[in-house]
Amino acid sequence: MSAVELSERDLCAALRGGDEAAFVRLVELHHAPLRRLALSYVRSAAVADEVVQETWLAVVRSIHTFEGRSSLKTWIYRILTNTAKTRAERESRTVPLSALSSGDPDQDEPAVDPSRFFDQQHARWPGHWASPPSRWQELPEEQLSGRETIDALKAAIERLPSQQRQVIVLRDIEGWESGEVCQLLELSEVNQRVLLHRARSRVRQALEDVIG
Repeated sequence: MSAVELSERDLCAALRGGDEAAFVRLVELHHAPLRRLALSYVRSAAVADEVVQETWLAVVRSIHTFEGRSSLKTWIYRILTNTAKTRAERESRTVPLSALSSGDPDQDEPAVDPSRFFDQQHARWPGHWASPPSRWQELPEEQLSGRETIDALKAAIERLPSQQRQVIVLRDIEGWESGEVCQLLELSEVNQRVLLHRARSRVRQALEDVIG
């Protein structure tokens, strides 16, 4: 039976018992997502790889102390985020830990360029879209999935402020539920929703420059 088919309780028991196959399957399930999340804290792929390696070592060393207060997945990812924050500060790749926990430094900036709206004095459409978002559902699928679009998407995510980057990676790339993200990143539901909205808006605006 694979790790994904085991109940969390049985999986923890297997890991504590030194079941190598269970650990290998756990790594197969989570290694790539952990690396993507690590890259939202640090800018170097090599450092991200080291962060993930340190995370797995910590899992092996600490599985006997896991108390089940959160899910096993959340516990593993919290080890990753704590390790990544420490490395990011050490490598001077991102802001200090105090700033990481205090919120998005760009939280007062509008999610969408104000110039895309009519002003409040407009005769017919005050405050409405002057330049509405593109209707991407009408574009050919090959244009949306083309290399240029994918590269622009990755670049746009990399340019996001750290917390926006972390939230959009977990929600839109890894498919986490909002509650899981809030628990892992210690965010309120409102703050998580604002960060996700701002991140999506910035990424969409960047993609519009590529695909129209």
